[in-house]
Amino acid sequence: MKDLSHDIPALMRAMGEAARAAATVLAQASAERKHAALIGAAEALWRDRDAVLAANARDMEYGRDKGLSAAMMDRLRLDEDRIRDIVDSLRAIAEQPDPVGAVLAEWDRPNGLHIRRVRTPLGVVGVIYESRPNVTADAGALCLKSGNAVILRGGSEGFHSSRSIHAAMVAGLEAAGLPAEAIQLVPTRDRAAVQAMLTATDHIDVIVPRGGKGLVGLVQREARVPVFAHLEGIVHVYLDASADPEKARAIVLNAKTRRTGICGSAECLLIHRDIAAGLGQQVCDMLMEAGVEVRAGAGLRGTREAREDDWGTEFLDMKIAAKVVEDVDDAIAHIRRYGSDHTDCIIAEDAAPVARFFGGLDSAILMHNASTQFADGAEFGMGAEIGIATGKMHARGPVGAEQLCSFKYLVTADGAVRP
Repeated sequence: MKDLSHDIPALMRAMGEAARAAATVLAQASAERKHAALIGAAEALWRDRDAVLAANARDMEYGRDKGLSAAMMDRLRLDEDRIRDIVDSLRAIAEQPDPVGAVLAEWDRPNGLHIRRVRTPLGVVGVIYESRPNVTADAGALCLKSGNAVILRGGSEGFHSSRSIHAAMVAGLEAAGLPAEAIQLVPTRDRAAVQAMLTATDHIDVIVPRGGKGLVGLVQREARVPVFAHLEGIVHVYLDASADPEKARAIVLNAKTRRTGICGSAECLLIHRDIAAGLGQQVCDMLMEAGVEVRAGAGLRGTREAREDDWGTEFLDMKIAAKVVEDVDDAIAHIRRYGSDHTDCIIAEDAAPVARFFGGLDSAILMHNASTQFADGAEFGMGAEIGIATGKMHARGPVGAEQLCSFKYLVTADGAVRP
């Protein structure tokens, strides 16, 4: 494709047309060829890791000059271990069963029809993301596995890293005899490319935003293309009166501090009133000892008192709000008011409050006695995820290869006619 970076509408139109053509090829590509492309990409990425690290160093310098937060810089940073994780993810996706053409249901009708419902690719996926270079590989791989072409628009902070990873993805495609246009990366930082993608109804079938509230809000407000997204990860952990103290301490500490800048990081701790003075306060003290700023409600000691705007805040930092609640129903009511339908967890040993919690909430992911940091497609066995969806239509939770498929009906008969 010739250089059209000076003419964004023409550039995005050309990329969309190329993606649509590539999607037609991918929809019919064999599982073996897609597998070969993903393995080839993994090998190319590991072979060229020094170039990827050099590109990332340029991006890290750009991020520092731009004044990115520590959490955002952590998302942007690559090292050899993280590249190995990306390579492992590519291999894991390659080894998954091919979702395209899988029969979801099959039945015969008295009218002579034999009907099969089978998975089929969505077509062209657009992914808009900020400062997470690994998304270039994750999104490209999941779209390829599911038979979709993808147009990637990475953030300006990760511009060089994304280009370097994209080169490995293209190398895998070409080695497998698949069109390079199946995975395209927008070659400019110009924000006009985002607007063009949001309105490209002729060329893009679904948009997936990966980033902060500002980006996701913009996409949800202005997109004319369907969107898979979550606006915020306002993640709650509820300590029930029946919580096991050892599990509670380990889970809460991990849920908050393992990586504070990801959407599965706990942002609010709810504590049953019967254990507030004991285990609840012990957990708050533990968090403060670990360097977490605890914004505590009535009945708890924290770094400072909680304010109304602390409930429902996605801190993405070493901060957490903590509140005493009457019981599991009060916890559910709080989450329904302030949550974002992303991920919520109950720590309990009694089955009754767990059943109440699971039945009373409709978050995309509900957990029992597990760190919310597991809210991740790779941890769900999907190899990776293209994002977390909190909407009610089509996909919810981690969006992997299967969720990037729709379905169609294949109907066969032996001369059946309708009376």
